[in-house]
Amino acid sequence: MISYEYPLNERIRTLLRLEDLYARVAYFIGQPHGLEHHTALLVLFEIVEVASRADLKSDLLQELERQKQMLEPLRNNPAISEEALDALLKEIDQTISNLHGMMGKVGQHMRDNEWLMSIKQRTNIPGGVCEFDLPSYHFWLNQDAELRRRELNSWLTPMLPIHSGIRIVMRMLRDSGKAVGHVAQNGSFQQMLSGKVVQMLRVQLSGELPCFPEISANKYAINIRYTALGGPQKPRVCEQDVAFEMTLCSL
Repeated sequence: MISYEYPLNERIRTLLRLEDLYARVAYFIGQPHGLEHHTALLVLFEIVEVASRADLKSDLLQELERQKQMLEPLRNNPAISEEALDALLKEIDQTISNLHGMMGKVGQHMRDNEWLMSIKQRTNIPGGVCEFDLPSYHFWLNQDAELRRRELNSWLTPMLPIHSGIRIVMRMLRDSGKAVGHVAQNGSFQQMLSGKVVQMLRVQLSGELPCFPEISANKYAINIRYTALGGPQKPRVCEQDVAFEMTLCSL
């Protein structure tokens, strides 16, 4: 199954982008080659840019506190695992504490590093980080992989409380809905929301199908058109019935 997620507001859009960036930076930091660590640094720059566009820390704290208040009354509920609930509440409390401990804007420690900012400035120029442009960076990329990894982690670590908050919020958002089976007749599907508040759609379909969903949605309706890659031609409508599952998610 391939899962496609579509945000219905700017807040969830930002969380999805950051979730993807944190996953990518973790992968590339774990690799040994200098070129992979170069990619990891570029992703760190992206995290700083995306996270600074909104009052992300405040939004996460507010949402985590709200979720905590909703979970606390579930204690002693026979239908709820007390152990699982305690673990989740402990995770939320720890993340709230770590977020409160963050000082200044997200990524400020990287903005204050003149060497990193000189690299970031050159990355805006196509091919701008060649060895003759930034010999100090070329030197760094040729250092021992473990040394580079330690430094990359030192730049990532101050931003990890944001990642922890995003991970909890997105997990709860994904778990908030129930997957329902649908069929898109001739590759097209529409559903009216009838006042239902939805923050994110999750669409899942078999990876063996030769198509992917193009989703458009607002507070009134969901429209999905299944499209196939047509080789060198433009994508074309997949003119067959497509079975899929859709989850309407909302915190």
